[in-house]
Amino acid sequence: MPIIEGFRVQNYRALRDVTLGKLSNQQHGQPLTPFTVVIGKNGVGKSTLFDAFGFVADCLTTDVETACDLKQRGGFERLRSKGAVDAIRFEIYYREAPNERPITYELAIMLDESGRPFVESEVLKQRRKGQKHGRPFPFLRLTHGKGLVWAGEDAVEIEGAEEDRQQTGVELTDTRQLGIATLGTLKEHPRIKRFRDFLKGWYLSYFYPDAARSLPSAGPQRHLNIHGDNIGNVVQFLEREHKTRFQSILHRIATKIPGISSIKTQLTEDKRVLLRFDDGPFGDPFYAQQMSDGTLKVFAYLLLMEDPEPPPFICIEEPENGLYHKLLEALAQEFRSHATGKKSAPQLFVTTHQPYFVDALSPEEVWLVEKGSSGFSRVQRVSELDDVKNLVAEGLPLGGLWYADYLDRVSDAP
Repeated sequence: MPIIEGFRVQNYRALRDVTLGKLSNQQHGQPLTPFTVVIGKNGVGKSTLFDAFGFVADCLTTDVETACDLKQRGGFERLRSKGAVDAIRFEIYYREAPNERPITYELAIMLDESGRPFVESEVLKQRRKGQKHGRPFPFLRLTHGKGLVWAGEDAVEIEGAEEDRQQTGVELTDTRQLGIATLGTLKEHPRIKRFRDFLKGWYLSYFYPDAARSLPSAGPQRHLNIHGDNIGNVVQFLEREHKTRFQSILHRIATKIPGISSIKTQLTEDKRVLLRFDDGPFGDPFYAQQMSDGTLKVFAYLLLMEDPEPPPFICIEEPENGLYHKLLEALAQEFRSHATGKKSAPQLFVTTHQPYFVDALSPEEVWLVEKGSSGFSRVQRVSELDDVKNLVAEGLPLGGLWYADYLDRVSDAP
């Protein structure tokens, strides 16, 4: 399963220039962990960081102008950092597998002469096969929709070469579309296709309980959607396609939700799906429409983790909302076990401001977001704070240190 080792955002709202993990030109940093959590006070930029991932994904599924103009964003000028005149930029540094050569994707979005957002530049680059040091070379390089692409699994730009038979000139007809959206559909560009598929597979959770209480039409569905209103359909799919593991999946989920003894689906006469929760002390079952927000959220998150073909990258914003505080540490541990348990596990990126959730985390997994004196966000890995790392090693809970503002005091120290 691919894993993101580093992510950089420039000129995106409060994220004037923020880097998490390591990049191709910043190898001193440690890569992002399979389970990464961002903490911080309200208004420091956690949601903006979450949305930065969503924005890149939306640029692929729609185009850069549509992604800018979505209701929650309000257009390019509202997205670009205050006072910035340069392009909005993103950099993703990732590996397709642990022993594979890392790949860097760079994307810059700017306004054209008519004042509309377009793709100013787009680059995919990688070191040559067998090369362990030195800078990576492009196998896709576009500027204003024009440039070069190198076909095959290993071809890259040859430094200083005047001609390369594996390179092809390209010119896109729509500069608002990402180049990887078009070139990633072509058989001769397998690396671009894999990156396109990776990015297309990202899952950003916009789950809200009222959506899960809806009564969808019957019909199995393979994956949980971003709003969670097809929970019953996903359970139907697991029941039909994965019979041998279906009951064990629901049993594992039921044991992790207090008071629930079993979970089943039931079809109504008009062919809609009811999700039925059996509570041991009560003879009559409860249905999703009667369950608490917290119970539905826990069920949705655990169902997402149990997907036989999980998304490669999952973002969840503030999973603690509506949950009993004693469930949070167990939920954090559950997230970690799924992110680190097997080769096909998804990478999880979570934002939170709940100390009980943070108590279950290690300093290497946590990034602190603060508002700097300039008004823009800054980030720091908690493991870089030696005093905090030592206190956690001595048994003090990380969430407790954060609740006591100890992380803030240390990070502000000269």
